[in-house]
Amino acid sequence: MASKSKARVTSFTDLPSSEAKWVKLQKVGYIDAKGVSRVWEVASRKTRGKAGVDAVAMGNIIYHPSKPPSTIVVLQFRPPVEATTVEWPAGLIDANEKPEEAAVRELYEETGYQGKVVSTSPAVAADPGMTNANMCLCMMEVHLKEGEPEPEQHLDEGEDILRVNVPLAELYERLEGWAKEGYVIAAKLYHWAAGVQYAMDHPELFRKIDQPGAGA
Repeated sequence: MASKSKARVTSFTDLPSSEAKWVKLQKVGYIDAKGVSRVWEVASRKTRGKAGVDAVAMGNIIYHPSKPPSTIVVLQFRPPVEATTVEWPAGLIDANEKPEEAAVRELYEETGYQGKVVSTSPAVAADPGMTNANMCLCMMEVHLKEGEPEPEQHLDEGEDILRVNVPLAELYERLEGWAKEGYVIAAKLYHWAAGVQYAMDHPELFRKIDQPGAGA
């Protein structure tokens, strides 16, 4: 297992929205299904650009000539959860970027690898009960050559990101192990890994889905 970051939180203080650079707190007034007026508290991002999407995560598959398919996860200290997290590479979309452009850029910056986007999800909610923040999941492929060295990362000032290459067949087990050691696993990564593991453990389910009349 990778060693945890020595970073730590030293304080929490209230922050007025007017002083915040990235987010703001809002009260949303709305009418519920029964016609009752209600209020909801929302954390909203201030950085949404022309794409209408805040962020992108890169679900990456690494193909190597003589090794099984793998994925790169990143470990970094996240102050909001006061812990080192395990995530897929991700980042905010710049004002004039498309999600796919941001995905290529962020994967290169955080891991050093040049990848190709093979699919992009619609904008999905990150935590719809608390925030209007949304994101796209770009699935990417990286094709390596035999003997190709591991590339250098291109991190921004203040970023301390450890990349870890994990065989896909071991991903769910590795995430479970990290969680037991006190790491916080990003939900989007855990859900994907759990789905892959479920498909591996229950291949008969997917054979039934493919059969004519299944689900009728």
